[in-house]
Amino acid sequence: QVQLVESGGGLVQAGGSLRLSCAASGRIFSMYTMGWYRQAPGKQRELVATIISGGSTNYADSVKGRFTISRDNAKNTVYLQMNSLKPEDTAVYYCAVDLRLMTGSSTRYWGQGTQVTVSS
Repeated sequence: QVQLVESGGGLVQAGGSLRLSCAASGRIFSMYTMGWYRQAPGKQRELVATIISGGSTNYADSVKGRFTISRDNAKNTVYLQMNSLKPEDTAVYYCAVDLRLMTGSSTRYWGQGTQVTVSS
């Protein structure tokens, strides 16, 4: 019923920038919290940043001041601008969206993940 399509990952040198996008489509009634998570090899998935429908944001301490999360409600899309990237930012990045379907049910959907690799 709902698809989340991520894009924007890739290989970048330390200090560089990338912008991730995650577009939701389907029988969506409304979208609530949108966020980005990441999982590095051998580690648990961790929160990177979230943004609620009103625009308030929350960031992991490790990315504060370097990453910026934003959303375009008209396009059902969430973005993650990543600047000053470090090798420790290397991970698979997943978007997650809490939304309400046309059917009335609410649930969280996950994107397929996009690889971000930062070389030193």
